[in-house]
Amino acid sequence: MRTRILNNMNPNNRKFFKYLVISILLISQSFSAFAQFATLSPQTKVSLVTFGPGEELYSGFGHSALWIYDPVLGLDAAYSYGTFSFESGNFYIKFLRGTLPYTISVAPMGPQVAFYRSENRSVSEQVLNLSQAQKQKLYNYLETNYLPQNRKYQYQYFYDNCATRLVNALKAATADSLVYTGYTKEKLSFRQWIDRYAYKQNPWADFGMDLAIGAQSDEIATAEQATFLPDNLATAFGNAKLKTSSGVQPLVMGTNDFFTAEPIKYKGTFTPMVTFWTMAVLVLAFTDWQTRKGMVNFALDKILFSIVGLAGWILVTLWVIRNDDTTSWNYDLLWAFPLWLPLIFFISKHRKPYWFQFLLILYGFLLLCATGNVLKHNYVVIPILLTLIVRVYYINNSLSKIPQRAK
Repeated sequence: MRTRILNNMNPNNRKFFKYLVISILLISQSFSAFAQFATLSPQTKVSLVTFGPGEELYSGFGHSALWIYDPVLGLDAAYSYGTFSFESGNFYIKFLRGTLPYTISVAPMGPQVAFYRSENRSVSEQVLNLSQAQKQKLYNYLETNYLPQNRKYQYQYFYDNCATRLVNALKAATADSLVYTGYTKEKLSFRQWIDRYAYKQNPWADFGMDLAIGAQSDEIATAEQATFLPDNLATAFGNAKLKTSSGVQPLVMGTNDFFTAEPIKYKGTFTPMVTFWTMAVLVLAFTDWQTRKGMVNFALDKILFSIVGLAGWILVTLWVIRNDDTTSWNYDLLWAFPLWLPLIFFISKHRKPYWFQFLLILYGFLLLCATGNVLKHNYVVIPILLTLIVRVYYINNSLSKIPQRAK
């Protein structure tokens, strides 16, 4: 019967009827999606929960969650946007490319507090001063994000992570009543914010991250961008205000410290600074011995510059394969010159290419430029540059003792 009616319609009416049916279905699906969300009771508590940094690299900057607790409904739901799976196909490739999907997850707060406490990670709560309507809007927003078709999102460490997503949720629930200025206590670059956490906890992880990330991380983070770190987000929430019918009030109405962790200290002895300065001193002493003996031997240089070249190729690869700009325009390529691998193997004590002198001049200029970037690694790059300069000086002085290779 319905088919017969459609066939008897003229084409324009038939097209309009189809659009009308589709629109009604979409609207009904939307209403049914929201209808399945519970109506919160007046006893509902909404909190921002901040978890302190851990010892693992992926946990070294802390974590944030929005907790909705309704004793009347028996609702205990902590919403976290920082969930990923190690079982994801091609996990490491996706991780390196920045395409690893992150999801929102929901879990009771009690077991999470116990877990973070077992890892010696602080847990603190900020109870938010939201109206009943704002609590409901926030709950609906989070539950909508938790729908299977909405759970996954494209994680970006600086701009779209477990902390920044909570700001978006709060703004959706409070609209124009929220007075939010972000983190305004100090201005640092993204790299400096990373160093504040990683350098003290794991200097090698900090060095690796500094080596991998590019010029974008040296931009000064705005007050709102600085809340990509959970601790900064907690401070920003503490300074935020809400416009109400009775005036402007603080966003946070109370705080609770569930657990205070012991300070994390790096227990290792050979930090990057100690390791690379030790290497620089040994290389300097060895080069002085070679020079006084008049020796021409490039075994050390082939090892050293092969490592430098390999590091350069890794940085180039990260620049090319990343799905964002985090690793682009990496000025460590000035000293981690990729072409050293394989060019260093074209020289030996028996022969030298005619172009090798020009390579040394070019690389010397690149090393000079790299000195303008020493602050990037908390001065760790200074002994690295010193080591490379010493060996370039040795190779250059040894060229006159090597026969010219025929063109």
